[in-house]
Amino acid sequence: MERGKVLDREYTGPILEEVLRTNKVMHGVPRDGVYRGKHVVVAPIRSKDGKAIAAIGIVDLLATLDLSDVFRGYPDVLEEVEEARKLMK
Repeated sequence: MERGKVLDREYTGPILEEVLRTNKVMHGVPRDGVYRGKHVVVAPIRSKDGKAIAAIGIVDLLATLDLSDVFRGYPDVLEEVEEARKLMK
């Protein structure tokens, strides 16, 4: 899901499969699949009798951003960050 719309009803991945198998919430970084190397949290969706019938995951895309890269076009911000680093030492 993205912005309230279901994008893919057939997606699977190693952590989703593990959650379906164990029926437990998992936090991790997949080694394979579309979201390889990105932090994810996956939770089972359970039936009334407690069995895992589906899983839903959240991918932390911001953890993979290189903030210095993001702010490279904003030299004033980078200068302020560098000044703050110097003050902390």
